[in-house]
Amino acid sequence: MTPREIVLAQLNHEETPVIPYSFGCEQVVADAITEHYGSEEAWRDKLTTYMGHLGGQDTSARTSLDDIRDTDAFGTIWRMDKRPFHLETPGLAEPSFDGYDFPKAEIFIENSKESKAEALKTLADDPPDFYRLIYMGWGLFEQSWGVRGFENFLEDVILNEEFVEELLDRLTDLFLQFVDFWADVPADAIMFGDDWGNQRNVIVGPDRWRKLFKPRWAKIYQRAHETGKTVITHCCGTVTDIMDDLVEIGLDVLESVQPEARDMNPYELKKRFGKNISFWGCLGSQSTLQFASPEGVQAEIRKLRTEMSKGGGFILSPAKDLQPGTPPENAIAAFEAFIEQEQ
Repeated sequence: MTPREIVLAQLNHEETPVIPYSFGCEQVVADAITEHYGSEEAWRDKLTTYMGHLGGQDTSARTSLDDIRDTDAFGTIWRMDKRPFHLETPGLAEPSFDGYDFPKAEIFIENSKESKAEALKTLADDPPDFYRLIYMGWGLFEQSWGVRGFENFLEDVILNEEFVEELLDRLTDLFLQFVDFWADVPADAIMFGDDWGNQRNVIVGPDRWRKLFKPRWAKIYQRAHETGKTVITHCCGTVTDIMDDLVEIGLDVLESVQPEARDMNPYELKKRFGKNISFWGCLGSQSTLQFASPEGVQAEIRKLRTEMSKGGGFILSPAKDLQPGTPPENAIAAFEAFIEQEQ
């Protein structure tokens, strides 16, 4: 089986002879692994590419203001010299669209034409044997607070619901046009991203999420399915309280699955929801990878690979790319455990 066929089988809830994975790490961690092996090629060449991005939709249309600040199409100013980048001034200061020029989809689509052309050329000339993803950038929740500012938007959810509904409708219309723009690219999936959860709860609460976000994501997921693509969504934090809703509106794959978050134990999620949704991630970047022994890291990887793949529906990955501060010996142990099934 090719890497792509293995992923397709897993996402069709079929067991496979090897378990697909993605192994991401931040540069400082990659440098530590390279130092151990003597060269980058010595370890990266041993990794199998099971999944890869063919192209991506620009959802921000950012331009540089100076050495440390960018602005986006919504008028928000971002500080890019911080980790992560930091919202400095929201584009929409008040919960009103009076006098505000909401950006048209064409702005973002124009910025994505080159990426789409490259994706089409790649698929026509030399189709890769990995599972092909189109990345769709920030989602409805993240774009909303990106327009208004995080604290402002959370206040809006409670105090200015009519405004929030209109903002989300406008953003939903953008995303439907983005999906349509990529419809003729024969990729396998569209990968959305929207961090609905912190590590304790759904940030706006399950009930408000169901009222405000669920019907709009349902439309976007449906449109993606109509183009023949699987729907993947990256989401940090805890979303257990809305897992049934995510299954109902057609989410095929939940990516990240942070085991440190409340009720996000991957083994329990597999038991409860594994017949109806696939999981990508599950290896604790804030727990196992940081604080376990190298032997403990490898034991957890093997357990995930064995238990989570029963009946298919699993792609192994750190819940977040290996972060700065990860002990080099743990990063090396994780890498070796990831590739051992293929040796």
